[in-house]
This record gives sequence, structure tokens and C-alpha cells, in this order.
Amino acid sequence: MSFDGASIPFWLIHIATLGVFFVPFHWSNVVAFLVAYALGGFGIMGGYHRYFSHRSFKTGRVFQFVLAALGTLTSQKGVLWWSGHHRNHHKHSDTPQDIHSPRRGFFWSHALWFLAPKYMETSASQRKEFAQYPELAFLNDNWVLGPVVLCATMLAVGGLPWLFWGGFLAIVAMWHATFTVNSLAHVWGSRRYKTTDTSRNNALLAIITLGEGWHNNHHHYQSSARNGFFWWEVDMTFYVLKVLSWVGVVWDLRVPPDWVLAGAAGPPRADAPVAAADVITTA
Repeated sequence: MSFDGASIPFWLIHIATLGVFFVPFHWSNVVAFLVAYALGGFGIMGGYHRYFSHRSFKTGRVFQFVLAALGTLTSQKGVLWWSGHHRNHHKHSDTPQDIHSPRRGFFWSHALWFLAPKYMETSASQRKEFAQYPELAFLNDNWVLGPVVLCATMLAVGGLPWLFWGGFLAIVAMWHATFTVNSLAHVWGSRRYKTTDTSRNNALLAIITLGEGWHNNHHHYQSSARNGFFWWEVDMTFYVLKVLSWVGVVWDLRVPPDWVLAGAAGPPRADAPVAAADVITTA
């Protein structure tokens, strides 16, 4: 597999993270890192993934834009590009058509697929589905504005220390946290449900990915806004969505019904019908 010049920034940002060792340490640097990680992580996990890929809750046009904008902070390309490839993953999970299955090798599934020129295009179906929102198409095609704004803000507010910690290091951490769901959550962990793929639940991955580590749960019932199906399965993304539902920013949060929680037999469903009992509605 060949790679072109578009992957150069990916490697340069990794090198730039070494700057954290050459600037004075202050706890404010860690705060800057955590703030950037939390905002970008929620943009990816709550926005790119649970909203744009799976439509597991509803929101208005303004917050829809906010979710897409937060996702760009992670430098994981555009929202329509990301959600289109993720839907492809679920359609072909762990088959030869799955573009980032770990069956094709750890490094390929973790990051190399993300850099391959072959997969740079945004699917036409995603553009068509969100065609009535030109602002999303703009963010999708100009996603680089996200990491630029993040790094410029960190530099302006906190100087070089914040640029390295809240900018470069946060971006690299958000990359690899997300990538572990592709590379590790299909090989490391437990399987509650007999899905047609190799998805697994992993509590450690759930912590660093704000709830995405409950991957076997997710593959069994993909339309849920809650990946941690049980109270002991920490899912920070869902907690934030639940709070937002209390103030009316989001609504109709889909949650797993009783038959899913009980481990009911039946084939995995790509987008299970939503009954009234499966939805949390907050006016």
C-alpha cells in the first residue's frame, strides 16, 4: 500500500509532541490537554459516531453543527467522511470488505488505513443524506480548520506549553484512542453477545474512549446512544448526552430495550426499529 504527501502532517504532529519535554511543566498544561481531549473526544464519540453514523439521538441544526465542529478538533477528517467509512465498517465488519479489520494486521487496522489514498473520498451516500446542510459539507471538506483553530487557540492562550500539550499531544492522543476501537476492540476483551464479527467489550478502552470500549454491546445493538448497557459500564459520552437531554439540547436518546439487556437470542441488527419504550424523550 502506497502513501502520498497527505500523510506527512500525521507524522510531523507525532514528532511535534516531543515538545512537551522541552517546555516548563505546569499543571495548567495538563488541564489544557484534558479540555482539548474531552471536547474533541465528545465530538468524535458523541457526534461523528453516535449521531452522524448511527443517528442514535436527535438534535437541532445548531448543535448538529457544533458536534461536527468539535469532531474536527481531533484531526480525523470530515464528519461525512468519517461516518461514511464507519457505516461501511458495520456493513462489512471483519470481512474482506471491512477496510480496517484487525484481520488485515494490527498496524493497518490501527492507523495505516486512515492514511491510505484509496480511502480519502467521502461517500456519495453521506453527502446525499446531509445535502440540506451545506455547513456540514463545508466542515467536511475543510476539516483542517479544526486542528488549526485548536492549536492557534492553545498558542494564543497558553503559549508554547499549551500548544504542545493542548494542541499536538491532545490530537495524537485522540487519534490513538479512537484507533484502538478498530485495532484492539476486536481482539482484546470479552464477548457478551454472539455477533457476526469479533467485537469485544473492554473496560480500559471504554475509559480512554469515553465509552466506545463497550464495542460488543455496540455491534449487537448499534442504534443505541448508550454503549455501556449496564450501570457498571462507564460511558462518559452517554452521561454527557443525558445531561444535555435534561436541558433540551438533544432528545429521543435511544437505549437498549429489555430483550437486548437480557441477551435475547437473535441476529445482530444494523439499525433496530425503535419502540416507544426504547427512547428517552426530554422536552
